[in-house]
Amino acid sequence: MDFIHVPVMPVEVLAGLNLKQGGIYVDCTLGGAGHSEAILKQTNPDGRLVALDQDPEAIAFARRRLAPYQGRVDLVQANFTKLTKVLSHLNIKLVDGILFDLGVSSYQLDNPVRGFSYLRDAPLDMRMDPGQKVTAGELVNKLPVKELARIIRNFGEEGWATRIADFIRVEREHKAIETTGQLVEVIKKAIPARARRDGPHPARRTFQALRIAVNRELEILDEAVRSAVRVLKSGGRICVITFHSLEDRIIKDLFRELESPCSCPKEFPVCACGRKKELKIITSKPLAANAGELIRNPRSRSAKLRIAEKL
Repeated sequence: MDFIHVPVMPVEVLAGLNLKQGGIYVDCTLGGAGHSEAILKQTNPDGRLVALDQDPEAIAFARRRLAPYQGRVDLVQANFTKLTKVLSHLNIKLVDGILFDLGVSSYQLDNPVRGFSYLRDAPLDMRMDPGQKVTAGELVNKLPVKELARIIRNFGEEGWATRIADFIRVEREHKAIETTGQLVEVIKKAIPARARRDGPHPARRTFQALRIAVNRELEILDEAVRSAVRVLKSGGRICVITFHSLEDRIIKDLFRELESPCSCPKEFPVCACGRKKELKIITSKPLAANAGELIRNPRSRSAKLRIAEKL
């Protein structure tokens, strides 16, 4: 199975990065290399790209897809929290643009053995980096019920979180929950039938919550983006695509903070924090996929793109 992932809002991303010849760009979330290939094409003949992904299958696929651009691209298996170390190793101090395309890739969703999808029965895994230790199965079977409910409520914004966690506790006392199919059945039992008639699949929010927890997606996001801003050249652009409100809120608040020259309380007569404005927000409101893209790629429906420029 090829690591296929249709890039979201490619036209908007390329425009947002404000690409130029000879520039150095970073794709922090390589995935199926769609955005990476588009960046390399548009920066021919001398633009350079550094692309990161923690999934070894993504790196292997990208080596084949991006082979025509050998010499202009560095592929690195690493989480984007390691960005500054990766650039240091490559003797790169500053870059012209950085892209984060957050969330799970289409390949990871569609590959049943990865355990991301509630539509396919598979081992309860959900690790973006198969080398890490903690799986969704371990969280489901070992976490205290209150902690499990907190994760489902906070990361999945699931109103039935306490009830779902309690049903999981009862089920795992009888036998371990080892597959996505088993977990889906428990969730369906926990959510009353009247609440399952409308809206998204009843397991969607719980699966999102577990995936976020397994991969520490929200925990690492703020500092990772701050680090990225620090290695941007003056005038360089950062583009961040999010797929749910929790991610988008973190990026929106962070961009606003870095655009503000002062964080002191309003009642302070003079600035005491000494902070300087670091970013200029390019998108006052996030960009969304247009109607044509929604038809071609329905998974783009929840995507939001925010863009800012380093001062």
